[in-house]
Amino acid sequence: MRLPRRALSFAVATALLTLAQASSHAQPTQLPPPDATDPVALKLMQGFPPPPDKQVRLGTILKYPNARWALHHLRELGPTANIARGPGPASELQAAPRELDGLAFLDDKGARTTLAQWQKATYTDGLLVIHQGRVVYERHYVGNQPHVPHVLWSMSKSLTGLLATELIHEGLIDPAAPVTRYLPELAGSAWADATVQQTLDMTTGVKYAEDFADPQSGVFQYLISAGLVPAPANYPGARAMLDYLPTVQKEGEHGKGFYYKSVDTEVIGWILQRVTGKGFSTLLSERIWAPLGAEQDGYVWADPTGAQSTSVGINATLRDLGRLGEMLRQNGYYNHKQVVSPATVTELRKGADPEKFKASGQTMRAGYSYHNHWWLPHDVDGSFEAKGLMGQHIHINPAAQLVVVKLSSHPIPNTAFTHNYDRLAFAALAGALR
Repeated sequence: MRLPRRALSFAVATALLTLAQASSHAQPTQLPPPDATDPVALKLMQGFPPPPDKQVRLGTILKYPNARWALHHLRELGPTANIARGPGPASELQAAPRELDGLAFLDDKGARTTLAQWQKATYTDGLLVIHQGRVVYERHYVGNQPHVPHVLWSMSKSLTGLLATELIHEGLIDPAAPVTRYLPELAGSAWADATVQQTLDMTTGVKYAEDFADPQSGVFQYLISAGLVPAPANYPGARAMLDYLPTVQKEGEHGKGFYYKSVDTEVIGWILQRVTGKGFSTLLSERIWAPLGAEQDGYVWADPTGAQSTSVGINATLRDLGRLGEMLRQNGYYNHKQVVSPATVTELRKGADPEKFKASGQTMRAGYSYHNHWWLPHDVDGSFEAKGLMGQHIHINPAAQLVVVKLSSHPIPNTAFTHNYDRLAFAALAGALR
């Protein structure tokens, strides 16, 4: 299906950003100075009403620097479902502050840099470092505040994978079963002969590309059906996620290689809700947020029919994501209770076959695998990670007893652009704190 020309305004803006990333190997990419993109200094969405040139709308959230405001104001731009923290008290995050701004290390080009410089250069909105269960470093920038949820983008996938792995452990989902055992609606789709595990590991053969540089890529039909891109008049495609997924067709063979696809996560999210009879935000509340003792409610983006986006839709605060990471570092135990089974964490950390990962072409992540929607570098410390568009990270290093949460609004959407730099910063923190 070809997108109408009027649907391409969002595509063009995003494509320009991603094309810059794609060409970065050939020549240095010219990025806007981070200080010049501060939404507070630029007075984005300030005033009653804001001037037309300072307004941010759903269709322009990735038009830079609008994203620097939108990523912690998404609920103001469309429908969401609440992730309730529950009635109990917030779990304590003990503090043991360390002065780390000047922590020095070599960047991905071999030049000396510091933790503060890395944060600015990667357009950081918030950074939280937890060592041995105590907050040693916390920063918030560009209007981001401790109590305000921030977009996770594809880190949402990792929470979906966490819930799926727990339900598998409980026997509610069989990973070897065909997807259609749970979703007969997909009998005519790409997932007709795919297993749940293949979908969890994104080794399905699906005619879909997560290519922001191609306006005809399936990702734009996906974004319209998710309600994240307004559908233009006379748009012939699906305008809701559960209408779109059955139309996605097979291409290639299941199980051969890893290809990153948000639609796989939406299928897993649909299965979660089908087998439990509960909405995604309710599952997150009951199984994660309330047991963790979260400080703040989170929320999930919803499409025009109310279906919640399980692949990119979660919004949460920096500190509550720190609690999540610390719970996983401690094998599922947190806030004086077993939040998820130790077997679930063991499964997440097991990883998948790095040989299958090579099919994705992500050479900057050589040695990685992707399992149950978590990224595994297979390093000596046994670290595992959640990652999202524009620089969202939860980095968990069990050997160093370290959790790092980084929320960002980088002008280059693809996290691969800063991957090596980010990994060096995480390693520097581990080295300084362990």
